[in-house]
Amino acid sequence: MNVELIPVLGIDPGYASCGYGVVGLEGRTAVAYTWGCIRTTPRTGDLAYRLLTIHQSVEGLIHTFQPGCISIEKLFFSRNTTTALQVSEARGVILLAAAEHNIPVYEYTPKQVKLAITGTGSADKMQMQQMISRLLRLSEIPRPDDAADGLSLALCHMHWRQD
Repeated sequence: MNVELIPVLGIDPGYASCGYGVVGLEGRTAVAYTWGCIRTTPRTGDLAYRLLTIHQSVEGLIHTFQPGCISIEKLFFSRNTTTALQVSEARGVILLAAAEHNIPVYEYTPKQVKLAITGTGSADKMQMQQMISRLLRLSEIPRPDDAADGLSLALCHMHWRQD
């Protein structure tokens, strides 16, 4: 594995819920350092303030864990253009935080993440969560779901970027 890119900050971008996970290595074993969710609601504030909250939270993760790279889900367009636009705005502030710290960003499709974690690109959410728990030797499935997705993205990068 490319040690220069460890730890990896995996982020599942979202506007209301942005999952994250930080994964590193202890010897040759992948270890989860932290995971969770950045949540914003209309009560958090208007659009600009919600995006600022996401940006500041990602900045905090960068300062705390000093990741070698960020692994983020590649944006795909769905039928719901409002959701797609909100996710792109959240991605924008995440990419800005990475650029401000000269951290490389790697993008993966949901299918690539599923393939890296379970060996099949058609795995369901429960299969993904169970494999994340096994691969990271966690006592239980990471919650919420978005946090498990952040861990999956970090592990996906570690899998695809092996030397």
